[in-house]
Amino acid sequence: MSRMNLGVNIDHVAVLREAREVNDPDILEALYVACQSGADQITIHLREDRRHIQDSDVTNIMMHSKLPVNLECSINKDILNIVCKVKPHRATLVPEKREEVTTEGGLDVEGSKEQIAYAIEQLHDSIIPVSLFIDPTPTAVQISKEIGAEMVELHTGTFANLFAMLHSNLGYSNHSIKELQLPRYELSSRLEKSLEELKNAASQANKLGLEVAAGHGLNYHNVHEIMKIEEIVELNIGQSIIARSVFTGLKEAIKEMKKATTR
Repeated sequence: MSRMNLGVNIDHVAVLREAREVNDPDILEALYVACQSGADQITIHLREDRRHIQDSDVTNIMMHSKLPVNLECSINKDILNIVCKVKPHRATLVPEKREEVTTEGGLDVEGSKEQIAYAIEQLHDSIIPVSLFIDPTPTAVQISKEIGAEMVELHTGTFANLFAMLHSNLGYSNHSIKELQLPRYELSSRLEKSLEELKNAASQANKLGLEVAAGHGLNYHNVHEIMKIEEIVELNIGQSIIARSVFTGLKEAIKEMKKATTR
């Protein structure tokens, strides 16, 4: 079986901090705990609106992290300039809308091919490997290879929402009331199709020589399904770990997820 790396996204620690605009909880303390608890990578997202991670956080995390740092960012030129300056282990290009609560889907690699290719070129000039956060479609995977990415991160949001709808007793999901009214066999069919799309995209990417990661909406209940896809070598998980840590503490929450994602 292939090794699975766990990237712990600590953005939501900064969400709590920014809610009161004080340095509590301390993002660096979260970094240290993650490093001590089995994380293989630290993932952060420097958003254009700075709603959680700040420029100073990026600088401090890059300075103090003993683990590789995966810096998620848009293709905004000012953001890219910061990324090129701090030189993370990897940059993951993601779509970004100011009005969204969280990232809602993969990059439009087909519609924004030239802009994304230019961003990749900029990052490569600074010797920064690039991953693209994409929907699990054949076109998105193929274009990612063509424009020079070394890795793709498959968006698992559709899978996660369908899983939550089918297991609504777990009490989580951002699905609509209309979708909840679908019969279980229809939800099950859609979930199976979503998993098949992820499997096919991972297989295609692997054959093209791209490393494969996955993320968005993954948690302790659904991650076992993604673990079955052997081509996926990395998972980036944040919200569910931080949510669990409210009750167990961050160290235990990360250890539990690490155990759940060990092959």
